[in-house]
Amino acid sequence: MTDFLDSFLDDYFAECDEHLAIVRRDVLALELSIGQPRPDAAVTDELFRAFHSLKGIAGMVEHRETELLAHEMESYLRALREGEIRLTTADLEVLIDAARVLDQSIAARRTGVPAIDIQRTVDKLHAVMAGGAPGEGPSHAHRVAAAPWECVFTPSAELIARGVNVDSVRARLRETVDIVTATPVVTADGAIAFRFLLGGEPDAENRAAWAADGMVCSVLEQPLAATATDAEQPPHGVDQDGRHAAVHYVRVDLGRLDELMRMIGDLVILRARLGDSIARVAPHVPPTEWRAIQENTAAIERQLRELREGVMRVRLVPVGEMFRRVPFVVRDLARETGKRVKVGMSGQATEIDKFLVERMLDPVLHVVRNAVSHGIEPANDRIAAGKTPEGTIVLQAVAAGEMVTIHIGDDGRGIDADRVVARARVAALPVPSHVDDAALLDLICSPGFSTRDASDRVSGRGFGMAVVRNTVQELGGTMRLTSQPGAGTRFSFELPLTLAITDALIARIGGHVFAVPQVAVREVIEVDAGAIRVLEGRDIIHYRGGALPVVRLSSVLNIASRNAARYHAFVTGTAAAAVGLLVDRIVGQREIVVRSTTDPLIRVDGIAGATDLGDGRAVLILDVAALARRQRDRAAPPREHIEEIA
Repeated sequence: MTDFLDSFLDDYFAECDEHLAIVRRDVLALELSIGQPRPDAAVTDELFRAFHSLKGIAGMVEHRETELLAHEMESYLRALREGEIRLTTADLEVLIDAARVLDQSIAARRTGVPAIDIQRTVDKLHAVMAGGAPGEGPSHAHRVAAAPWECVFTPSAELIARGVNVDSVRARLRETVDIVTATPVVTADGAIAFRFLLGGEPDAENRAAWAADGMVCSVLEQPLAATATDAEQPPHGVDQDGRHAAVHYVRVDLGRLDELMRMIGDLVILRARLGDSIARVAPHVPPTEWRAIQENTAAIERQLRELREGVMRVRLVPVGEMFRRVPFVVRDLARETGKRVKVGMSGQATEIDKFLVERMLDPVLHVVRNAVSHGIEPANDRIAAGKTPEGTIVLQAVAAGEMVTIHIGDDGRGIDADRVVARARVAALPVPSHVDDAALLDLICSPGFSTRDASDRVSGRGFGMAVVRNTVQELGGTMRLTSQPGAGTRFSFELPLTLAITDALIARIGGHVFAVPQVAVREVIEVDAGAIRVLEGRDIIHYRGGALPVVRLSSVLNIASRNAARYHAFVTGTAAAAVGLLVDRIVGQREIVVRSTTDPLIRVDGIAGATDLGDGRAVLILDVAALARRQRDRAAPPREHIEEIA
């Protein structure tokens, strides 16, 4: 029986994620209904359906803690929706805490850790219900049964012929006891049965007679919370009007999509090899035949690109899946620190690869925690500074081409550059002479750096800014910081939509060929060798009315470069963080398959991985963000000196 249930767990957890996403989004929306006679009907109805669905699917896989807690929350929403109780601030806190415990209960089952104790949360919900509806009748009484019972009914042809079916059994039970849930189950011999979880002990005098009608009642081995009568609800997949809702979604395991993307990557490499082979035989093919070959090759390349883009779109999920966790974290930390903080979000429908959402969740939450801990001031300090007593944290997602940018900003005190520099010197970190936002980011992202003398619940979790930046870089993205004292701080993460296959510019340096992901390059320019000037050991060129530091990749990679009159340069970064990376020349643009180098023994700063352009030889992929950062880490001349040559 256990093996049978385990086969459904992946689907169970996937559906739980969908309903939990609704809960995270809507439970905070109830705050607008505090004190109202009736809350927003659309919000409560959607929450009610989410809890009801969670209760049903938890019962199907015998996840009792989640089943009972979801039922308690459903009962609370029913009473709230029907006007039996009125929502208060304290009640909302209880509901938010219950939603968090519900999430933890499902996570515990997913990871295989011992089940969490839901009793305290259930007791809080009971207290809220009892206080909100004084004098309610016995049918609405909520209690914790000392010895919860269950009754399993196994139908048969003989019983049906005698008029004993699931409806008649339900009616019998309701005459003597409350029914918490009723779920179909599969017995060990493959038969279908119905399991009723009861809110108390059924009629002892009738249990023996019930056994003859296929009803086996017994005490549960582990006491669970029991609640009020379970209201009749439309079955899963049926809408409120009784019509069957159309199902337009199919759940696919992410590992299968990874495998599909890997196969597409192999096809891209084979396509490149085919193109290389065709180019070699071109002189030996008659012109009439050669045109047909070219047309077929172009069609294959076009279809392969469409296939790649189609699979990539399947992997995309709204970034709101990640954003919806933030209000819970902010609310919890604001309550602990005594600060007043609100959260604003935009661009939640922006789509990004599911893998990136999972990897970026912890970095985003860490930056948000830092904003509450370090950025947002206490209400009194904000009022003294002429600000509103309530601080604001804003999350925004913007898509541009094959890149997605996530902004996390606050209107707090900003970063104290002098304090950061002082802490960096104490930690023996190199401090540049000119500390701008880029240099400030490098300092706070240094391993082990912290402005706190002691860790607390908000900070010191072993997940510092160094890990945040490393995660972003491993994902092929870049990170930027903008901070203004007294006005706030903003972090920006620029990430590719997908990691496996991307468009790249192919560059030659000396006798070597390298690939540069196109999403990491802001602009490609041609540089006259005579226009390069040296200022305090740095190469500088005129660029768009200003000055642009440039670095010769031949020197960084220790490759002998040819002396030429003109070079090509990749421009990466923006504003003061902009850098030009010089190469001998750009030889073309190709679609490449990214093979990351995850082994720490062979990883090199500035090399993101390798690819195959079709000739069977490995071509290194340059990490232009890391190379540009290396350039900035060098001793830079004062900014006013750079501006003089412009």
